[in-house]
Amino acid sequence: MLHKFTCAAGLCALIAPVAGAVTVTVPEKPQPESITVAPNGDLILGSMGSSKIYRAKNGSDKAEVFIDASADGAVFFLGVLGDASTGTLWACQIYATPPGIPPRSALRGFDLKTGTGKFRWELPGEKNLCNDFVVGPDKALYISDTVGAKIWRLKPGTAAPEMFSDDRTLFGIDGITFIGDSLYENNVIFNKLYRIPMDANGKAGKPVDIWMNKPVKGPDGNVLWYGERAGDRAHSMPLPQ
Repeated sequence: MLHKFTCAAGLCALIAPVAGAVTVTVPEKPQPESITVAPNGDLILGSMGSSKIYRAKNGSDKAEVFIDASADGAVFFLGVLGDASTGTLWACQIYATPPGIPPRSALRGFDLKTGTGKFRWELPGEKNLCNDFVVGPDKALYISDTVGAKIWRLKPGTAAPEMFSDDRTLFGIDGITFIGDSLYENNVIFNKLYRIPMDANGKAGKPVDIWMNKPVKGPDGNVLWYGERAGDRAHSMPLPQ
C-alpha cells in the first residue's frame, strides 16, 4: 500500500489509495522528514523543524506533540519507524553542534503507545548521522548512517547495534529497505541505488551498484521499486525527496 504525504504551512496531507485525501493539521511548522503508521492506525511524524515527534490519533485530523526531546539536546528528528513486534517507536535524534562541528546523532527507542523513552544508542565516530532504518526478515533493526558511511544492525535481545556494513560507497546512504531477503539502499548524495549482498551467516558483502534506466536526483526515503535481480537493473525509481 502506498501513501503520498505532503506538508506545507503546518498542513499535512496523507492521500490514501482508496479513501481519498485526508488533511492532518500539525502545530507549528514541523517540516516532517519521515512518517510511520502505528499498529492502531495512529500517524506519527518526525520533524526537521523542531525537537518534537507528533502523533495524529487514528480518526483525528489534528496532530499533537507526542514526544518532546528539547531538554535532551535534540534539534530535530529524521527517520521514525513503528515496530509493532517490539512495541517500539524507533527514531533518529539529531543533536545541536557548534558551527563547523560534524553532526552527532543517536538511535532512540520510545514506547509506541506512551512515548516513554526506553532505548538510546549514541552513534560512534567523529561524525555520524542516523537517518533511516528497517526491520529485516531476521527481526533485526538495520540503521543507515549517512555521513558515517555505515549500516548498523541491532539484533533482537542485544544492548547495542553491531557493525553490519562499512564501505566508502555508503557515504550518503539514506533510505534502506528489504525486498524479500535482499537489502537495498539509496544514496542521497551521489544519486545511486545499491544492493547489499549477505552470505548464509548474515555477513554483508560489498555493495552492488544497480543500474537505473533514468537519472534520479537526491533519492530519499525507503526504496520503492521493482527490478530484475539478474543484471541488477531498476525499472522504477526510488522516490525523490
